Amino acid sequence: MQFLELLQNNATACYLTVAFLSLCIGSFLNVVIFRTPKMMEQEWHTECQMLLHPEQPIIDHEKLTLSKPASTCPKCQTKIRWYQNIPVISWLVLRGKCGTCQNPISFRYPFIELLTMLCSLTVVAVFGPTLQMVAGLILTWVLIALTFIDFDTQLLPDRFTLTLAALGLAINSFGLFTTPVSSIWGYVIGFLCLWIVYYLFKIVTGKEGMGYGDFKLLAALGAWMGPLQLPLIILLSSLVGSIIGIILLKVRKENQPFAFGPYIAIAGWIAFLWGEQIMKVYLGG
Repeated sequence: MQFLELLQNNATACYLTVAFLSLCIGSFLNVVIFRTPKMMEQEWHTECQMLLHPEQPIIDHEKLTLSKPASTCPKCQTKIRWYQNIPVISWLVLRGKCGTCQNPISFRYPFIELLTMLCSLTVVAVFGPTLQMVAGLILTWVLIALTFIDFDTQLLPDRFTLTLAALGLAINSFGLFTTPVSSIWGYVIGFLCLWIVYYLFKIVTGKEGMGYGDFKLLAALGAWMGPLQLPLIILLSSLVGSIIGIILLKVRKENQPFAFGPYIAIAGWIAFLWGEQIMKVYLGG
């Protein structure tokens, strides 16, 4: 209780605590982003074998989780020690290389850690030491994980999107960000608006323009913010997606699937923090 009072009364202590915590969370998000698709693939293989060949014994693979097996260098398979896994600092000390075989370690790992810290501190600056801040931090961390998973694999796992939606409905049952009724309609309309676009596009072209994960993510954001922020999220996501998409087309030498989920997540985060101010400026208020 004294620590919570310290955070509420001392802005410096609050910022330092969130900075340290979010760096650690960013390190954990690296694991989530890397392992979640592999865990899903392992589960799919098991389910397919049970469905197609129930008479055969299940192939006994070591089950992959977020905690097991221990992280290792992908080249030499040396286990990464705790002191080699300190957010940002270890990467700098090791000069971006494995301490054993000198295999390069991607800059993306410290980048995600720093991004998590900067986004978390922004949430603190907007909401201050409140329950809204705590909820906003959770939303931010989940959106970061979803963004990079979708960039890598074009997947938005239900275990995150549906949990995020349930959490939005739960916290808004107490009116934390919007009313309970607004939260419910935000969820419903968020899902239906992209679902309708999806089916109209499929009828006209015969192709699937987006995945169901995009519907679920927008529905989750609607549950957090209500239906009035959905037009802004869609507009911002289209704008951000167009800009980044053009850049990626110039950088990449070959055509690759276009993931729309990251831009919904980025737009949703912006609308969550500054949506009301943006709407006031846009409407001339």
